[in-house]
Amino acid sequence: MKKLLILSILSLLFIYSSCSSGSENPTMDPTPPNNEDVTYAGTIKSIIDNNCIRCHSDPPVNNAPMPLITFANVREAVQNRGLITRVANGSMPPDGAADLTAAQVQSIRDWQSEGFLE
Repeated sequence: MKKLLILSILSLLFIYSSCSSGSENPTMDPTPPNNEDVTYAGTIKSIIDNNCIRCHSDPPVNNAPMPLITFANVREAVQNRGLITRVANGSMPPDGAADLTAAQVQSIRDWQSEGFLE
């Protein structure tokens, strides 16, 4: 009788420990992949307009070195002026009032890696 009770308890523990409510399947990602291309018009322009234009207008103000109002301006800043590094490390915008989110910085990186789609 005692052996049956111990065996029953061990069986229940085994069953309990083998069940879980979470998925441990590495192929199942709860976040669906973003299959949309990042474009200047669809994504990047609004990030720049909402965070950079107050200084990087045409003409630039507050000692900003260049405007960021066109596709060509922004692409050139990413390619040659370290725009991604500056927004990623928080040095731009300099006042910190409108730091870009990690998702916004990643969008700019994706835009670059996808070939600067308009």
